[in-house]
Amino acid sequence: MTVLWPEEVRLEGEGLVLREWTEDDVAGMPELFDDPAVARFTPLASPFDEVAAKAHYAKCVNRRAEGKGLRFAITTDGSEPLGEVVLMLPGEPSDPVELGYMVGRAHRGQDLAARSLRVLTAYALQLGLSPLRLRIDSQNAASEAVARRAGYVPADLPPKVEIEKGVEVTLLTWEYAG
Repeated sequence: MTVLWPEEVRLEGEGLVLREWTEDDVAGMPELFDDPAVARFTPLASPFDEVAAKAHYAKCVNRRAEGKGLRFAITTDGSEPLGEVVLMLPGEPSDPVELGYMVGRAHRGQDLAARSLRVLTAYALQLGLSPLRLRIDSQNAASEAVARRAGYVPADLPPKVEIEKGVEVTLLTWEYAG
């Protein structure tokens, strides 16, 4: 599945502005993403340095151009990124749409992840995308709490065991319940 995105996608709601990453953001990405919790619970590179930041930005640009997804900086006013929220489209139209989120260590405790996930979920639903799913590491209780606050529930699907960064992880699927 691919989508022809508008020239600019900027989402507002819940006291947040979700905007697409810009090249100017690359220098600040390591401060957000180079964190043990991010390394443990996401597929992002670790350590997350300038090289990783440039690669991450290039991936954002490429996936958007291919119509396969969008990555947004989570902000309160459209300026300083506090984290990221992601919309990933499936390969086949019948496959689920996957969303994800990450908040920088210095910005946690403000409900940014749940608020940004609710805003992005509303946008995905406006586009007619469904089902909407999250894949959460079974050891990530904080992410499960975010999912619940954003209206997601555990899906009736078996856990999926994957190897990420050389470590076996069990991923649980959560689905938007409205």
